[in-house]
Amino acid sequence: MNPDQYCQEKCALSGSSSYYSFLFLSAPRRRAIMALHAFCREVDEVVGECKDISIASTKLNWWRQEVERVASGQPTHPVGLALKAVGGEFNLPKELLLEIIDGMEMNLQQTRFLDFKGLSLYCYRISSVPALLSAEIFGGTDRQTQKYAHDLGMALQLTKIIQNMGEDARRGRIYIPMDELKQFNVPAADILNGKYTDNFTALMKFQAERAEQYYKQAFALLPAVDRKNQRPGLIMAAIYRTLLDEIRRGSFQVLHQRISLTPVRKIWIAWKTWFF
Repeated sequence: MNPDQYCQEKCALSGSSSYYSFLFLSAPRRRAIMALHAFCREVDEVVGECKDISIASTKLNWWRQEVERVASGQPTHPVGLALKAVGGEFNLPKELLLEIIDGMEMNLQQTRFLDFKGLSLYCYRISSVPALLSAEIFGGTDRQTQKYAHDLGMALQLTKIIQNMGEDARRGRIYIPMDELKQFNVPAADILNGKYTDNFTALMKFQAERAEQYYKQAFALLPAVDRKNQRPGLIMAAIYRTLLDEIRRGSFQVLHQRISLTPVRKIWIAWKTWFF
């Protein structure tokens, strides 16, 4: 299996909605975006699958060294080799790749966020930075497109936080800011124990509205000249906004289940967004 095949398999196996937005890209851009996505999956899995914090930290440090090796032209991992191969055509600064790792490490250091300012930094590192790099791969001519990518990354991550609340709670993690739990009178214990209340529903409506606002801001910022090239990001937005609508229609019953869209529905949304 060559590095490109490794990355493609990594993307496909992840079941990520973003995979469906890659299918319509030209071969060079698809190769680059899958290398980036595979990198994000690798470092995410370090945190998600390694229960020993010290070992996980050591593995993340190894990936930092691999990013340095990519920059110097001597990577050793299949994903590193894939990133090196596309680095000549697409600008993927090592500083931003390292920022993604820093975001993943935040999961090792904390299980709560005091306020939205702290959560925003986390969302920026693990979602807005990949969105910025993705926008570079998709192709952009207007600097305003970077602002679009930033807000789109925020919107996507805020949607994921809502979707994964139950799974995260079972791992002892709550990504909703603590001051907002207090504002809506939702004890952390209610989330950890999967307890639904009217206050919880009101809290989740607030979270969904904030995510929706970021989607609207992103769309307003995207220049018309770059809209065609940025269609893969718009596909991701369409899929995640549809998911958010499903969660909203289901009265935010996310603590005991993970609401998701079927692959067929994702493909339909991707096709419709790309061609219309």
